[in-house]
Amino acid sequence: MGIALALCAVLFVIGWLTRKDPSEAPYLTITGGGFVFNYRDAEVFYGFSAQVTRPLASGSIIEAHFEDPAGGAPFIVMERVSTMTDRYSLRSPALGKVEAGKPYKVAIRVLDREGETLLWRTERSYQSRIGDSALPDAPLTVGPGYHRPEGLAGKGAAGN
Repeated sequence: MGIALALCAVLFVIGWLTRKDPSEAPYLTITGGGFVFNYRDAEVFYGFSAQVTRPLASGSIIEAHFEDPAGGAPFIVMERVSTMTDRYSLRSPALGKVEAGKPYKVAIRVLDREGETLLWRTERSYQSRIGDSALPDAPLTVGPGYHRPEGLAGKGAAGN
């Protein structure tokens, strides 16, 4: 019995010394991201998905600053943390002047519920394999039913 207790004590010490301290983990794990080309709506945007991996107070803010490919000020997108989910997706608004192969940065921050204290930050960059010149000049469909616009009504699948 004494040997079993000694073995348990040794295993406990080994486990304790090799554990990862949860307070050192990042608040978010970025699980994916990139560019999305929506040909039906003739728009392109980019974004990322994240999972909360360290407890955050409800109401904390996930904030992303998306670089504008057109050269303007970054687009700022925010979402509040909720008890309903631990997965979040943030995306830029529709963009123009996206160049193939050029990296575009997104700065990700986690703030307290008042938006005053920075809790965590990271940066990512995403690049598209194609430019926005691949998009049609106007949306191919309109409305929730994906109806053809007036100018394309009655034309074949290729727009002929």
